[in-house]
Amino acid sequence: MNPIGVFDSGFGGLTVARAILDQLPNEDMIYLGDTARAPYGTKSLPQVREYSLECLDYLADQEVKALVIACNSASSAVLRDARERYDVPVIDVILPSAKRAASQTRNGRVGVICTQATATSASYDDALDAVPGIDLVTATCPAFVEYVEAGITSGTELMQVARDYLLPLREADIDTLILGCTHYPLLQGIISYIMGEDVSLVSSAEECAKETYAQLTDLGLLSDAKTSTRRFLTTGAPEPFEGIGLRLLGGFVSEVEQLYTLS
Repeated sequence: MNPIGVFDSGFGGLTVARAILDQLPNEDMIYLGDTARAPYGTKSLPQVREYSLECLDYLADQEVKALVIACNSASSAVLRDARERYDVPVIDVILPSAKRAASQTRNGRVGVICTQATATSASYDDALDAVPGIDLVTATCPAFVEYVEAGITSGTELMQVARDYLLPLREADIDTLILGCTHYPLLQGIISYIMGEDVSLVSSAEECAKETYAQLTDLGLLSDAKTSTRRFLTTGAPEPFEGIGLRLLGGFVSEVEQLYTLS
């Protein structure tokens, strides 16, 4: 009956949280967004590791039954350490997405769009190295996070930015594109429009949710409660967090609490 703990550097992981509760509506959840120190994508990997472990330690202290790292940058920096550090399942966004892309590609040419921290870590390269015949093309799209957090998911300005980022990937003849940041599913419409119908999109949020369902099922950890609760915690100001959550995800986010115990 313990809750699922979901951690992200900020708001993007809300897409993961919602996808998990869409598949597991009877589960309690605690979501922690480290908005006071976001974005992680522009920070060094050692710094991301420090911040991530601090947040995950907090969630582990809440006696969660699983930890979901709903952030590609954090997953890149801390996944191995986290699996050794905690005695509950630790689920990330990178490995499930890479697995889906490898099974889905028809020509072996896979693209990933992500933050600079994720690109620098080469996490997707490592995840796909073991799959023969895969050629990975990586592009960083830093402005996408800024647009999403400003509540902008369409418009001529964003369209031009998206074209600049995505057209080189289309020209590289990829047939599968991993949305390697949990903000990016909120831009799926514009990304799909530019890439065209022949390119399949892999949402790290959806694949992480599927993996969460699978692991909890295999371990016999699913809740049989008839009702569920969810808490939203942020290290920054709760009002912007709740405002962005309401604007982008409807009524999913409410009663955001500010967490003062982290540095």
